[in-house]
Amino acid sequence: MGVLPRVPVTERAPIPTWFGVGGGADRLARPETPEQVRECLELDPEAKVLGDGANLLVCDAGVAELVIDLKNPGFRGWEIDDTTGEVRAGAGADLAKLIGECVRRGMGGLEALAGVPATLGGAVVMNAGGAFGEICQFVRAVHALDRQGRPVTLARETIDFGYRRSGLAGLVILGVDLKLKHEDRAALRQRHLEVMDYKRGSQPLKANSAGCCFKNPTLTHDIPELGELGAPGKRVSAGMLIDRAALKGLRVGGAVVSDRHANFLVPEDGATATDVISLMREVERRVHDRFGVRLEREVVVWERRAGT
Repeated sequence: MGVLPRVPVTERAPIPTWFGVGGGADRLARPETPEQVRECLELDPEAKVLGDGANLLVCDAGVAELVIDLKNPGFRGWEIDDTTGEVRAGAGADLAKLIGECVRRGMGGLEALAGVPATLGGAVVMNAGGAFGEICQFVRAVHALDRQGRPVTLARETIDFGYRRSGLAGLVILGVDLKLKHEDRAALRQRHLEVMDYKRGSQPLKANSAGCCFKNPTLTHDIPELGELGAPGKRVSAGMLIDRAALKGLRVGGAVVSDRHANFLVPEDGATATDVISLMREVERRVHDRFGVRLEREVVVWERRAGT
């Protein structure tokens, strides 16, 4: 495969994820500059990009593709213009810390994503959000490299944002421009706390999981037992469907559906990534059998390709 001339590469490196289970990377690179990211893509155009690992499950066999980790300081910083509310941040910036800094400086908007564990780049790729809003509301532009290593800048209006999607997965995001608005700092702090309290009250945040495992589906047919919520065209809670299918506490090996929030799959002591993947498939099967609804995963699963 060749050797990267300047980017340090670690062989057989662990891939930390919030699940706390799964395999590692045959090769992992930690570039410090966009030029080094370009070198990574020259070595492996199919390289995978590692964010915070909060929405990721890696199969037990690990992955053969080069994994690019953007947690070096060159990709984690940000600049905030207190006059205009414009923010330019690296793709590896810690979203929670960025939210905290914006709230402290009276810049409103991102507090809607409080409690979402992610790097900024990962949050944009999946259009992270929840009951209080989505990150696409605040994106002005995305700076990235395509798979040939060519620089790309996309304005907000050219990005195909939708529910938990952006169309950006084929790019390597390097930085993001955001636009926030000036608000009263005390009111922002209060709203930040309220969003966090809502998350703590409804989700098992301390459990080893990747948050919501499945996207909330839009119904294509009527489900009478759901009442008004079951009409075609309605987007319904995946957790509600899993709960109504009586799957809380369902276990495969060491992985279990949370009793607190049915859309959280939790690996317990001794669990493997295979257990979690098998539990995902069983939940998908049973929800489809019960309601005729095919759940789509929100969690990204990296599986090893045959022959690698």
